[in-house]
Amino acid sequence: MRKISLLFLSLTGLVSAQKVKVEALYGQNCAGCHGAKFEGGVGGSLVDGQWKHGSTDADIYRSIAKGNVQLGMNPWEGVLSDEQIRSLVIFLRENEKKTLTQGVNFPTPSPDTVTKTELENYKIEALVTDGLKNPWAIAFLPDGRKLVTEKSGQLRFMTAANTLDPTVISGTPAVIEHGQGGLMEVALHPDYAKNGWVYLGLSDGTREKNDKGKDDVRCITAVVRGRIKDHQWTDQEWIYRPDPKFRSGAGVHFGTRFVFDQGYLYFPIGERGGNIEAQNLSLPNGKIHRVYDDGRIPADNPFVKTKDALPSIWTYGHRNPQGLAMDRRDGALYNTEHGPRGGDELNLDQPGKNYGWPVVTLGMNYDGTPMSFNSADGKKMESVTEMKGVEQPITYWLPSIATCGLDFYTGDKFPKWKDDLLVGALAQQEIRRLRIVDHKVVSQEIILKNIGRVRDVATGPDGLIYILLNGPDRLVRMVPASK
Repeated sequence: MRKISLLFLSLTGLVSAQKVKVEALYGQNCAGCHGAKFEGGVGGSLVDGQWKHGSTDADIYRSIAKGNVQLGMNPWEGVLSDEQIRSLVIFLRENEKKTLTQGVNFPTPSPDTVTKTELENYKIEALVTDGLKNPWAIAFLPDGRKLVTEKSGQLRFMTAANTLDPTVISGTPAVIEHGQGGLMEVALHPDYAKNGWVYLGLSDGTREKNDKGKDDVRCITAVVRGRIKDHQWTDQEWIYRPDPKFRSGAGVHFGTRFVFDQGYLYFPIGERGGNIEAQNLSLPNGKIHRVYDDGRIPADNPFVKTKDALPSIWTYGHRNPQGLAMDRRDGALYNTEHGPRGGDELNLDQPGKNYGWPVVTLGMNYDGTPMSFNSADGKKMESVTEMKGVEQPITYWLPSIATCGLDFYTGDKFPKWKDDLLVGALAQQEIRRLRIVDHKVVSQEIILKNIGRVRDVATGPDGLIYILLNGPDRLVRMVPASK
């Protein structure tokens, strides 16, 4: 049996999951007082945004668990498990948002309209509207051109005039496009002007026919670098290529993004649907890794001397991180990752720390049951919302927004957003602006909504904000606008 973290080995008090869907829990235990559609009755409405006894998730949890006998609210702790009560909080939040946003018309940014936010106003410029297919990431070249990845495996140039170069860069490494995986991240070495290195994050592996004539895919996220000469990928070097024994046939949770800092490269690999494998230090998935920019392992990585642990691991217990960014003010590293149903997270990544997945999560299963996982010995276990030795996110989103691209704004065109964190979202089709002070989120605002699934958001060298969208596939940017 492969070695797993000490935290997981200590999990002896959790009970097997109770597979009761949250919709049924609400109908059986809550609807009689609060209404089948949450509209209220003997008890108040649960979707009008008004919470008499506190509006935080913790307040709502406490109200359900402890009740209020004087007001006729029964305590549910001891009747429902902690995880079932938590699933009710998620369920109520989902329906509260649906109700409060029903009929609300969010401003749709466009070239013809000024979108006003709390601190800055902008217009949207459409740069590339045709020719892209599932774009994933963008990088900016010193000569004004840009590199864009397409999930199918193509690496493309955009000209300095923001037109799509029809000639695809040839010779890039083979990519296994499988489920959520494919050609994902692209980034330039900080000294690109001198060394020309371009880094790619991709799904690496094999695709073969089995004895039934169906595809047998085995793959995992890898990192490679090369140079581009006359639309030709050259000088290729693998920076991080996991042993083939770690490849999986799963089509989910690949990660990945890159951050360079002081000669190091940080990158996440999603847990590939392996759940508890994110807790196993002998596996690469479900981890954020740190290597030198040439692939060497730093001697001060937190698990270099841990028996059976992969020495590249920086943090562990991650589900599917698709956002990674560093705050230039203090060098703090942050990641956003997809939760299950509820519980998308923003984490402050600190070396050697455990971020909990799937043992600790603020979400639930997609089918509305409490989150559960199989332990190393095959037992069904229920997740919890907190545990000693596990880091809590500095903020989370409930309902899920499907976090993706992430960038600290470092330009000068939007001075009132300086050093704010821009969080892209796929499902909610939005960008959120977070202000972080002393590693805490002190304010949050939706600054863009409903123009497509935000795959990547990045500050350009010109100080403008570039956004890669899926559905429709295109590149747009935010430019300042007067009131």
